[in-house]
Amino acid sequence: MPFYDNEGVRLFYEEIGEGRPLLLLHGLTSNHQMFYREIGYFQDKFRVIALDSRGHGESDRPDEFTLDDHIADAIALLDHLKLSSVYVLGISMGSYIAQGLAIRQPERVEKLILAATKSFGEQSSMAEMFDRYEEQLEGMSIAEKLAISSQLIFHDQKSVNDWQKWIANNSRMLNADEQAAASAALRDFDFRDKLKRITAETLVISGKHDRLNPPEKGRETAVLIPDADYMEFQDSGHAPNVEQDRLFLGVVEKFLG
Repeated sequence: MPFYDNEGVRLFYEEIGEGRPLLLLHGLTSNHQMFYREIGYFQDKFRVIALDSRGHGESDRPDEFTLDDHIADAIALLDHLKLSSVYVLGISMGSYIAQGLAIRQPERVEKLILAATKSFGEQSSMAEMFDRYEEQLEGMSIAEKLAISSQLIFHDQKSVNDWQKWIANNSRMLNADEQAAASAALRDFDFRDKLKRITAETLVISGKHDRLNPPEKGRETAVLIPDADYMEFQDSGHAPNVEQDRLFLGVVEKFLG
């Protein structure tokens, strides 16, 4: 199993295929297995590299870490593999890491896809969503809020449920303390004044029904990145890669083509 080390933290990645390197960065509390469709589809076209971010999957799970740590880990992976430039696809949390990578080392990111994204956050997207829907959620327990949150986040519940079950059955998931640490890492970041540094050809994808990172967050990100394109999937929420998977794969393939 391929691992590398960054400042004492052991990190796992999967690598398959040949050609231009395509780095996949997963969402919060998930791992590289969430990309099983993308890996299967693109492994004959690209050298696919899928990272388990620290605190997730097969990588080490420190008690505390930050978004800056995630970004440094991605840079360390490129160094480990001696890659001078890559294509990058990041979804949700992975899109924040991707932004940080493309800001810090713009010359190493040739093409950039940011899905279900935003460019700043004072707290986790879930906490922000609960604040936005405070009146609707008033009086509910945490368990009740979490139950209804899926309806606010995703449009195609069945596809997402099947996808999440597959990931859970095929990987090591996070316990409650690990989830809290992973969420805490995403507080208080703001890339808005730095997005102009990105030189990669960029595509931003949002889902029309995403109330976790709403489309206006994606549009704002696209406006702030020089010459970025924006696309809004009409039948998706926070998982356009799952809820409209064929469209997503086709759009990504054409963009990276």
